[in-house]
Formats: sequence, structure tokens, C-alpha cells
Amino acid sequence: MLTSVEPDVIRVLGDPLRLKIVTLLARETLCTTHLVEETGAKQTNLSNHMKVLREAGIVETEPCGRYTYYKLRPEVLAGLSEHFARLAASARAAAGNKRACP
Repeated sequence: MLTSVEPDVIRVLGDPLRLKIVTLLARETLCTTHLVEETGAKQTNLSNHMKVLREAGIVETEPCGRYTYYKLRPEVLAGLSEHFARLAASARAAAGNKRACP
């Protein structure tokens, strides 16, 4: 049960292009132009994906002249990672538990 994790974060990261963007931003802060070059996505498509990532709280923007830079909010991913680590620990501990059928 994922009650302590915002369901939008999981849904948002389920898209292959958004996951690629997050992977790129984990290495460095990039502007829209860099992201278009790295992903091969059209600028309008990329902008739509960046909006989704911003609204989910995964990335934040940093204006720089006429460019917008994007950087990852690592605390969001760390929270997600911690939640899944707790689920894995719970699953390990419960490996021998089996509910009997009626």
C-alpha cells in the first residue's frame, strides 16, 4: 500500500520519456534546449512533460536569461526510494506468512 507516497509521482515516473529526463537531470541541471538534444523529443512535447514533472514536484525551474533550467528535487526521489525500501523489508519479513483460504 503506497499511502505515504504521492501516487502522482509514481504515475509520472512511469512514462519512459519522463524517466529519461529524470535520469539526465540526476547528472546535471539542464535547460530545455539540452533536454531536446538529449532526448530527441520535440520542444512542445518536452515542455508538456516538464510541466507534468514540475506539477508532481519532481523538478524545479531556474530562470537564466531567456532559458529555463531544470533541476531534480532529490528529496522527492529519496522519499520514494525509502518507501520502497520499507516495502521490500516488510516483504522479506513476511515471506513465510500465508493467509489460509476459507
